Amino acid sequence: MVADPSPLTPDAIAVVIPALNEARRIREVASAALRECPRVIVVDDGSDDGTAEAVADLPLTLLRHTHRMGKGAALRDGFAEALRQGARAVLTMDGDGQHAAADIPRLLAAGNRHPGWIVIGARLRRRELQPRLRRWANGFGDWGLAWALGYQIADSQSGQRLYPAEVCRLALAGIPGEDFVFEAQVLISAARVLGTRCVSVPIEARYNSVHGAPQFRPSHFRPLRDLWRITHHIVGQALRHHPWRLHRQARRQPPVVFDPDPDAAAAEPRVAQLPAAS
Repeated sequence: MVADPSPLTPDAIAVVIPALNEARRIREVASAALRECPRVIVVDDGSDDGTAEAVADLPLTLLRHTHRMGKGAALRDGFAEALRQGARAVLTMDGDGQHAAADIPRLLAAGNRHPGWIVIGARLRRRELQPRLRRWANGFGDWGLAWALGYQIADSQSGQRLYPAEVCRLALAGIPGEDFVFEAQVLISAARVLGTRCVSVPIEARYNSVHGAPQFRPSHFRPLRDLWRITHHIVGQALRHHPWRLHRQARRQPPVVFDPDPDAAAAEPRVAQLPAAS
């Protein structure tokens, strides 16, 4: 299928929001996404706290799992529904409010600047306020994933991403990995099969500990457990594809970062830079 060369617009994409027990914030998240994009898909991954009921009356598509199947399965179902509805790209957001819908136009701008690339909302703004363990885990994950990709990424663990439709189709073709591993594998498979690169757009790190009020539930991502699973998976992938050659290649290709509104960042505290792969 030949990709449409015209610029991406809000009408051309679908916002997919996987949600597990997000009753506290999901209505706010989905409503904000609807203000930016008319096509929103919420995938309730077996919640038991009223997540689905909180958005049932909104003009969106609601998919429900009868039991928890994991983030990978929720994203797969969201991708499939978005493609069925004719979306040319899928923008993913977490359901806990960590990602701001106001950043959707910025990710679209990056997608149009780098057609066919995966766009990552990278938590680079006010990064010094990110919990230390999460910051370390994210940096380590970036370093490790570069071995499998052959290029570096800023914030490879972020769940706010813009995926071109061809990448979504590839993800539905049976690539390995579940839960958070799935998101890493999508990047690996897209790089190896399609030659797809990633560009990162700086967004603000938004955490409960940053804002000082219980606005955000504890993350489903467990740095030690999930980072081990991701690392184990990535190492297995890298060992099959000349890891030292990919490592040397990655060192020559630093993260690509595109900020559609750099003036906004200039007024903020200085952003700490991610360590380069070494």
